[in-house]
Amino acid sequence: MSLTLPAAGAPPAPPVARKIPRTTILHGDKVVDNYYWLREKANPRVKSYLEAENAYAATILEHTKPLQELLYKEMLGRIKQTDLSVPYRKGGYWYYTRTEEGKQYPILCRKKGSLEAAEEITLDVNELAKGQRFMSVSGYQVSDDGLLLAYSTDNTGFRQFTLYVKNLATGETSTALAQKTGSITWAADSQTLFYTIEDAAKRHYRLYRHKIGAAAHDLVYEEKDERFRLGAGRTRSRKYILLESGSHTATEVRYLEAADPTGQWKLVAPRQDEHEYEVDHHDGLFYIRTNSTGRNFRLVTAPVSGPGRENWKEILPHRGDVMLSGMDFFAGHYVLVEREGGLPHLRVTEIASGKSHRIAMPEPVYAAFPYTNAEFDSTEYRYSYQSFTTPSSIFAYDMAGGGSKLLKRTEVLGSFDPAQYQSERVLATAKDGTRIPISLVYRKGVQRDGKAPLLLYAYGSYGSSIPISFSSGRLSLLDRGVVYALAHIRGGGDMGKLWHDGGKMRNKKNTFTDFIACAEHLIAAKYTSPQRLVISGGSAGGLLMGAVTNLRPDLFKAVLSHVPFVDVINTMLDETLPLTVGEFEEWGNPKNKDDYAYMKTYCPYSNLDRRAYPSILIKTSFDDSQVMYWEPAKYAAKMRTLKTGANPLLLVTNMAGGHGGSSGRYDKLHEDALDYAFMLWQMGLVQ
Repeated sequence: MSLTLPAAGAPPAPPVARKIPRTTILHGDKVVDNYYWLREKANPRVKSYLEAENAYAATILEHTKPLQELLYKEMLGRIKQTDLSVPYRKGGYWYYTRTEEGKQYPILCRKKGSLEAAEEITLDVNELAKGQRFMSVSGYQVSDDGLLLAYSTDNTGFRQFTLYVKNLATGETSTALAQKTGSITWAADSQTLFYTIEDAAKRHYRLYRHKIGAAAHDLVYEEKDERFRLGAGRTRSRKYILLESGSHTATEVRYLEAADPTGQWKLVAPRQDEHEYEVDHHDGLFYIRTNSTGRNFRLVTAPVSGPGRENWKEILPHRGDVMLSGMDFFAGHYVLVEREGGLPHLRVTEIASGKSHRIAMPEPVYAAFPYTNAEFDSTEYRYSYQSFTTPSSIFAYDMAGGGSKLLKRTEVLGSFDPAQYQSERVLATAKDGTRIPISLVYRKGVQRDGKAPLLLYAYGSYGSSIPISFSSGRLSLLDRGVVYALAHIRGGGDMGKLWHDGGKMRNKKNTFTDFIACAEHLIAAKYTSPQRLVISGGSAGGLLMGAVTNLRPDLFKAVLSHVPFVDVINTMLDETLPLTVGEFEEWGNPKNKDDYAYMKTYCPYSNLDRRAYPSILIKTSFDDSQVMYWEPAKYAAKMRTLKTGANPLLLVTNMAGGHGGSSGRYDKLHEDALDYAFMLWQMGLVQ
């Protein structure tokens, strides 16, 4: 399929995908899908259609090319291209990552004993990327003796990783040890490696044990329930290997002494519907974060010798207004990650006395996360902090004496001055009266007269909380007068587990109506107007974009949708696809009549109709393994036959990218520049 160019001066005609009807009967409904054929990835007509869409989008966006280049130079100009991460200590070495100007990928390094020692490059991702269209490294794990590095690489973007082991003394790298691997962890002997592999639906379902140099790869455990996925790792104490089998609603953990890799795996607590738990280790006890008495989790202990639920002792009870979302254990302290009032908090507890306190944060709206804390016997706790106006900052907190020390703040080159920007949080009221937080940032001086352009972003699924993060690239929008708003809608986890429950399964439409309520509030409060409002979301946030665009196409000027999950019913009917079976617990199963009836009311692809849609830019990747390229391709093809009016509908497919787009940092900046140029055009800031 090729792009048809009309006479000079006239706009080009968009591509038209062939209609090949495919009929499905579901619960008595006759469902016709004219674009099912776009799933045929090897079909040359599919690639031709995607390339025609790319050519059409390039033609429509041609006038923004100078702006794209300007934006790219602006964003690149704020980045310190040759830079160094904060080194962390592990097993007698200091590990760090550095970047070099002009190179797309990081260089992974270490120094033995002290930071004054000679540098050793453990892995140069730029070398791995030579001759590849994509490169991603996962599972970077060094053996306890510091001699062997296990890592895996993906060179397509489909998130299928190949396992290798590198001898750090000789530089020799093994041939591929295993394909389609996931988590990787060493036993204490520094010779035995445990790793998981995925099945045809990309579910990590088997754990293998491999002794370096041996031919055997021994199957240790196979997870047969298709809702559950495996992950393995060492406790920070290094004493145990944990094997977690988890679904979206239940967990089962097994443990093995790291010093006995061929020993017997033991069970912490058997799986039970709606029971999720997480395990860490300290001095003969397992500490367990569990939702056995409430959705927001509590903390209990159990002896390693008998960790069953009958031996659980409560340390911290369930709290209705505080979500216990994570934990980190050290020799003398532990740190809990809590969420309260829509914000993260870090609580430090001295194990001997039980005394606890929260680490003070300097701003009222922010993001804080655990950073790399590899050493068990340490009183230093490292965490990452940022806000809309504070760049990413790494702090070291003294758990024994108190006080945070700034180790590094990401440098923003140029004239960035945080005092020139204002952030705030406001509340919108949802249809059912629920108050929905919205976080905003803008350059000081922006008038609240309804004329400012505004970008409204949200996600709203899986209980994920979107952080109040800093973006040096976003300054290119803020400095042009754009207001940036982040809607903390239900389906996400910003306000605890019940916030997630309120926007999943047959409550899913709350996610969409919450977002609409946020947009309406921002318009009523004169932050913007429908003519200047652009919305954006990706993946499950792309489902959000599709649903709200069907519900209220009049409310938005333009939509930017990344790798959107828009064909909910057809995808959830196909149990061979990645994610589908496990996510019955997030979306429902359309083979269930009631679930299908509910999905049918919001599925973006199913609810496209003849109407005037806002301007839309859809971004996808040919090798996306999470949301297959054909979902946005089908969505665009069908919308083309229905939309009225002259607003552009653009589909851009990255033919060498994955779920997150391109892998190289400079390539990503070019992608961001295109997105920003589209938005600024639609906001009326450029012609």
